[in-house]
Amino acid sequence: MTDLPFLRVLPDGVALAIKVQPRASTNEIGEPLGSELRVKVTAPPVDSAANDAVVGLFADYFNCPHSHVELVRGRASRHKVVKLRGISPADVLAKLAPRSP
Repeated sequence: MTDLPFLRVLPDGVALAIKVQPRASTNEIGEPLGSELRVKVTAPPVDSAANDAVVGLFADYFNCPHSHVELVRGRASRHKVVKLRGISPADVLAKLAPRSP
């Protein structure tokens, strides 16, 4: 359905490969960077603050409950995989369309 390297379609939603930049000046989902989507959060990478900020950012951005956003891989890394449950790939693509290559 898509040839975006950072997006993987799952039976119950989508998975996004992301690279997180903690301690940024703003919270934002940015441009793709290779096979990952660039994500900036203001929180420091201490005591899961940056991970919580990532979950909150995706929940707000896609207007879904925090419980529908799951950090699947990369809790202690900048390279993470975030699963968005109950969100269709078409909705994700529509929301990210201005940022897609």
